[in-house]
Amino acid sequence: MAKTAIAYKEKMKELSVISLICSCFYPETRKKLVCEFEDMEVKPINKRASGQAFEVILKTPSPVSDAAHSLASPPKKRDISLEDIQKKLDAAEDRRRSQEAELLRALQERREHERDVLLRALEENSNFSKMAEEKLQFKMEQIRENREAYLTSIMERQQEKERHAQLVRRNKELREELSA
Repeated sequence: MAKTAIAYKEKMKELSVISLICSCFYPETRKKLVCEFEDMEVKPINKRASGQAFEVILKTPSPVSDAAHSLASPPKKRDISLEDIQKKLDAAEDRRRSQEAELLRALQERREHERDVLLRALEENSNFSKMAEEKLQFKMEQIRENREAYLTSIMERQQEKERHAQLVRRNKELREELSA
């Protein structure tokens, strides 16, 4: 029955292609189109507003095709012994255990991977914090050196001004002595 349904579906696909081709070449004979296949005959019915309608007539199977399409009889049930049942139960238990072991192994691998990822993240975090601390220390050292250089330059300018002021005072005193 299933083979007949599959064959019917395939024939209908072929029929739509055949009817399309025939309608292109022979538009007036399309109404009288009758297709015959091995085990069915297809006749078009008057065209409907919703599409084309067909009448499918299944032929009686021939003796040759009957042997090819005959269904096999279901297998005979044999008596199942207690040993067979026990073997099947043991095999099922072994399969269950192997599946469980496989699942546990996959979970263990996932945990190891997560642990590795966490360790790498912690290492990267510590490396980043060390690098940030080193950069901060370097920057603070530069700022301290720059401040000391700035203060030294201010002190030198102040001393230079003080020397100049002393020189000016001495020159003034000399002028006053000379002029007095």
